Amino acid sequence: MNTVHIPAGQVVLDGELVLPTSAKGVVLFAHGSGSSRFSPRNTYVAEVLQQRGIGTLLFDLLTQDEDQNYSTRFDITLLTQRLLAATAWCQSNPGTKSLHLGYFGASTGAAAALQAAAKIGDEISAVVSRGGRPDLAGEVALGKVTAPTLLIVGGADYGVIELNQLAEKLLACEKKLLLVPGATHLFEEPGTLQQAAYSAADWFTQHL
Repeated sequence: MNTVHIPAGQVVLDGELVLPTSAKGVVLFAHGSGSSRFSPRNTYVAEVLQQRGIGTLLFDLLTQDEDQNYSTRFDITLLTQRLLAATAWCQSNPGTKSLHLGYFGASTGAAAALQAAAKIGDEISAVVSRGGRPDLAGEVALGKVTAPTLLIVGGADYGVIELNQLAEKLLACEKKLLLVPGATHLFEEPGTLQQAAYSAADWFTQHL
């Protein structure tokens, strides 16, 4: 694992980059509000991807000071800018610039992932949202996404299921909505996070 420092405008974001031998792609993680690159759920998903030969970049979308501000956590435009900065870093970094790129977004990070994918089009090969709020990306951005997109939602995450169904209808790309039976928003029920991670790994393996 390499600790990396990603310039993003006036700030520098810390991240953890893992590149398995002969990785074909790297997935950038956009975590949700109040979380960080050390999120145990995202770390677990990243480990599953690494076992499948996929590189991962977990990084903080906000500085520690910014994360103390509740409104900043829900600033989708800012989160998108930070994800685009990390994408540009990957595209110029010698170890990653030849790799296909994917996004994995959780909660509000899913909206940032879809907005970023809408902005840069074919430069992103696949997007996965877990327990995400893709609806917050907005109708215009959702209609512009070209990357194959998988929306993973807990089967007991009532309210969020409907928001994901709405977002799926607005996506014009290859898409799939997957309900994980019995899972609530954080996928804390036994076996549910594993199922989500394996489904994400399958999607990235197919499209990266």
